[in-house]
Amino acid sequence: MDYIEVSIKLSPFRPFNEIVVAQLGELPFDSFLEEEDKSLVKAYILENDYIESDVTNAFEQFEGLVEISFSAEKIEKVNWNQKWEENFDAVEVEDFCYIRAPFHPEKPSFKHEIIIEPKMSFGTGHHQTTQMMVELMKNIDFEGKVILDMGSGTGILAILANKMGAREVEAIDIEEWAFENMKENFMRNNTEVAAYYGGEEVISSIGKQYDVVIANINKNILLSQFGTYNSFLKSGGLLLLSGFYVTDVDDLISAKELGGYNLVEKLEKETWCGLKFQKHGQN
Repeated sequence: MDYIEVSIKLSPFRPFNEIVVAQLGELPFDSFLEEEDKSLVKAYILENDYIESDVTNAFEQFEGLVEISFSAEKIEKVNWNQKWEENFDAVEVEDFCYIRAPFHPEKPSFKHEIIIEPKMSFGTGHHQTTQMMVELMKNIDFEGKVILDMGSGTGILAILANKMGAREVEAIDIEEWAFENMKENFMRNNTEVAAYYGGEEVISSIGKQYDVVIANINKNILLSQFGTYNSFLKSGGLLLLSGFYVTDVDDLISAKELGGYNLVEKLEKETWCGLKFQKHGQN
């Protein structure tokens, strides 16, 4: 069966290139390529699955934030794995963490190495929010701790927590393809992480108390889930947040559920932000 190639023109290109990929990932697109020099994201979907109105609706939320236009044309099948490999670079976070695909060379000089094959899942390590979360984790003592990674995507942050000595790590994602992808990545990295398919309700069903809760999700979901995070985070525990814009910070900090927390670290990359909070009290 032939494919439809959807070419999406963006201005500015970053950070909306990854936002667009994440948004279209909720539709049955198979692969994505980026041509930054042309400010293009190309998305590929089986011809029978393509509905133009679905793409139009997916872009409505970006109105006023970015200039966006798209066109679609039918193409013959291509070697998606080869195309993906040609357009995927490894990510280095200082000398602390090296995030690579299986075909990239090893770099033993890094303290931690994570091997990721993202497929359709969000979280290759390229996005500013993921990199900030890695930086926020760098100085935390994970040894023997119980960790929750909410909205885990490819599982990068859950894998890192395990490599940093966490006793238990649980990763949750509401997207089935992300759930399957992160399980593969946990095996690929020889990590012991429990994977769960579902949303906020899974936290309650597990019923554990966590030393650290990690959530790289958009602002509205974070605000709606703060009450649950608070219920299952130990006194003195850490709450790491990203996935939102710098302009969203005040709304998050002023949330009533965070009244019992201290803001201990704030990072900014371009228009994105990452926050580390500590819950009042002692573990």
